[in-house]
This record gives sequence, structure tokens and C-alpha cells, in this order.
Amino acid sequence: MKLDQLQHLVAIVEHGSLRAAARRLELPQPALTRSIHALEKELGEALFLREATGMVLTAAGRRFHVRASAIANEARRARDEIAQHAGDDRGTVVVALSIMPHLGMLPYALTAFRQRYPQVRLQLIEGLFPDVESCLRQGAIDFYLGAAPQAAPAKGLAMQRLFENRRAVVCRKGHPLAHARSLKALANADWAITGVDYNAEDDIARLFQSHQLPTPRVLVRARSAMSVMVSLAYTDLLAMLPVQWDEFPMTRDALQTIRVREVLPAPAIVVIRRPDLPLTPAAEHFCDLMKRHVPT
Repeated sequence: MKLDQLQHLVAIVEHGSLRAAARRLELPQPALTRSIHALEKELGEALFLREATGMVLTAAGRRFHVRASAIANEARRARDEIAQHAGDDRGTVVVALSIMPHLGMLPYALTAFRQRYPQVRLQLIEGLFPDVESCLRQGAIDFYLGAAPQAAPAKGLAMQRLFENRRAVVCRKGHPLAHARSLKALANADWAITGVDYNAEDDIARLFQSHQLPTPRVLVRARSAMSVMVSLAYTDLLAMLPVQWDEFPMTRDALQTIRVREVLPAPAIVVIRRPDLPLTPAAEHFCDLMKRHVPT
């Protein structure tokens, strides 16, 4: 069993087909096919089902992929670490961020990181912890920085709490309710919600109920910052978002905060990573830069 065979399997799973994986790996498709056939012969198990829609892992393939992915990712990380310690600033840093770090921390860390590691590729994934947990465990993601999950991560991942956060009500500029000063005044509005690691509709309902208000109408459920921005900027929908949104220059001309008197709690901001896998110098530097911009 060779490392490149494991990398080939991981690439096929990532891209969904032999053709796309061969293109990404810059290999002839027949060579990639031979590599997988040789791996299946050695293991004595079929790893893929060849279907019209692409390559689908078998049950044995799914089990093997978990370990193959961990090995391939750690090999990549080992190469990057050796190169970076030797002064060859290359490699890849893969980080998952929720909305708050995208808005309130990333803009301040990017310039310094690019200055220190101009040749390192930075791959940013927007999402909450449940979306990325499996990739984090497999080593495909260096660390997650964002909203804390409802339950602490299971064994094998370490969570560091950075700070408690709050939310604000956000709307488009010129919204009819822009000057409201209480949740009660917003009780009849329509809402967009974010969040996929808990029932966000229950969350906003509990908040309103804690102030003896009826459950608000939720008409849009968004999974990304871009979806939220478009939903708010072009409709009369409201959303509860991290307070850092108020200071984000890219949306300042389109969105504004409704300054209600109630305190709106938000999940704490945390870093989650595998403690048994040290970060590469570049990943460690990026993590440190993000932590330096924790709101005070």
C-alpha cells in the first residue's frame, strides 16, 4: 500500500469522479483507475461502486476512507511543517470559521498572515462545528474557530473558549422598524435565521418567550453570511447576528442594527482542534493572529 494510492482515493471521494480527481491530481485517468484497482486487490475489497452519477464508496470503502484521509492529510501536514521550518514558506492551511470570526477577526488577521506566509494557500470554510467535525477528526481541517456547539465535542477534540458573545438585530437601511427600541416592537416582523447545529427556530422562539412575546415568524433559513446579506438587504426580513456585524465595513451601506434595549446572548466563541496533531507553523501563526483580535 502506497501513500499516493491513499491520496488518489481521497481525491476521488472529494471530487466525486475519476475524471475530476484525475484533473485535480494532473494524472491520466487510466493511471488513477489502475491505482485504485491495485489498492482494492491488495485489500481484497471493492472500495467504490461505479455509478452513472460518479464514484460512490462501498461500506468497506467508507471505513477505509476515514483512515486513508487521516494518513493523507497528516502526510501533507508533515511535508508542510518540514518545508516551513526550513524557510520554504509553502503548503496549505485549512480553517473552518463561523460568521462571527469572518466578520470580527479575519479582516485583521489576513494582512499579517499574507505578509508572513505569502506562498501558503489559505483555505477558508464557512460553517458551524457539526458541519466540519468529521473533517476536523480526519485531519482535513487544521482547526475550527467559531460559535460553540451546544454539547462539548466528544473525546479526541479539545475546545478552548475565547470569549462570550452577544447578538444584535440587523435589517436593511431604511427599514420601517429601524428605529424600534424593543423586541416587543418587532413581534410582528418576519425573520431570517442562521445556524445548523441546533434548532435555530426554537432558539429565537425561546428568546421571545423569555420576554413574554409570541413566537416570531421565520421565513428564511440561511447557511451562509452571503445568504443572510442578500436576504436582509433586499427584503424587510430581520435577523439576529453577532454584534460584530455592526462594525463590518462591507455591509455598512446596506445594513444597520436595530438597537433594542434587551440583551441578546449568543454562543461563546471557541477554538476546536485535535490535540494529538500539532499545527504546522503557518497554521499556528494564523490561529494566533485570529486570537489577537478577540473583542475586548
